[in-house]
Amino acid sequence: MKVGTPLTSVAKKALLCGSGELGKEVALELQRFGVEVIALDRYENAPAMQVAHRSYTLSMLDGKRLREIIETEKPDIIIPEVEAIATQELVALEKEGYRVAPTANAVWLTMNREGIRRLAAEECGLKTANYRFADSREEFEQAVAEIGIPCVVKPIMSSSGHGQSTIKKAEDIDRAWHIAQEGGRAGAGRVIVESFVDFDYEITLLTVRHIGGTTLLEPIGHHQVDGDYRESWQPQPMSEIAYAKAQEVARVITDALGGYGIFGVEMFIKGDEVIFSEVSPRPHDTGMVTMASQDLSEFALHARAVLGLPIPAVRFIAPSASKAIVVEGDTDKVEFENVEKVLEEEGVHIRFFGKPEVVGHRRFGVILATGTSIEDALAKAERAYAKLGVKILPR
Repeated sequence: MKVGTPLTSVAKKALLCGSGELGKEVALELQRFGVEVIALDRYENAPAMQVAHRSYTLSMLDGKRLREIIETEKPDIIIPEVEAIATQELVALEKEGYRVAPTANAVWLTMNREGIRRLAAEECGLKTANYRFADSREEFEQAVAEIGIPCVVKPIMSSSGHGQSTIKKAEDIDRAWHIAQEGGRAGAGRVIVESFVDFDYEITLLTVRHIGGTTLLEPIGHHQVDGDYRESWQPQPMSEIAYAKAQEVARVITDALGGYGIFGVEMFIKGDEVIFSEVSPRPHDTGMVTMASQDLSEFALHARAVLGLPIPAVRFIAPSASKAIVVEGDTDKVEFENVEKVLEEEGVHIRFFGKPEVVGHRRFGVILATGTSIEDALAKAERAYAKLGVKILPR
């Protein structure tokens, strides 16, 4: 593996398709290896754009424009960071010789819930929730009737919980349909209706496929609000049997997807039973806790893997927690106060993403904490969060 000098004719180039907070960390890790980074996103001044060598603003679903930029930049690696991209164009570009990390097929299959659910349940034989797909209101109501109430409704393309809701009674059906239609990344369309899974807890098992094999990290537990991550902690306590089953599920699904990179494999755990939920072929929001818990964060691991570099070991540092800093309002000016008080306690860190505006609610940063136990780390992150002041200024 060779690395040249950025901004010269011998530079090694990586192009990020999506430039949010996760992409920002990947960009920084790539730059530590001397890689020239080009960042793309649908809005200007996205977090990764602020640290990249160059950036472009475009709809990530605009395949023609995406191809124009890639053919102009000629990157060595294309790294998708969001779900909704013109993946068919990436598949075509890969066939023409461009490298997509982990692979264009992995991105294609996981960008919509139908592709990955059929791969997991029907091809890999993994245990999942019962599911039905629906394209119309009539099909949706039929799917709800077949699955039964309670059930969970999601657009087949969305992220961070957008468009997701739970039907707990018949009166919720109409609302769930409209939420799913409004929350899809590619607009209104196909939805998945899933049986409600009775579980004890959820985990994200970060799995790294790299030149030396597959590395599975300590399980991450997390708390969500309407499908959107709010807190995560590592390690999530599990029985040896459940952990072994979860590792097998992670290996099976990531081997089926292939390529080098980090995968966030989400699973429901009920006692010793493991039920596959979803997988993303990129760093996971719940995995931000690894910026405190490990010597190599999920972003450092992703950078190493996609560059073809070895990962001989990952050293776990201490039980850790992350807490998302969520801002609510409608503004392009947010100020954070009392940052010095947030950092008073040992083992506490803060990362601000630098997002340019908020309409409704949005993650603007994360608090990280290490402790003697996950309970200690979570309590420490909560205390730090309580000290942070958020000031919403008018546009």
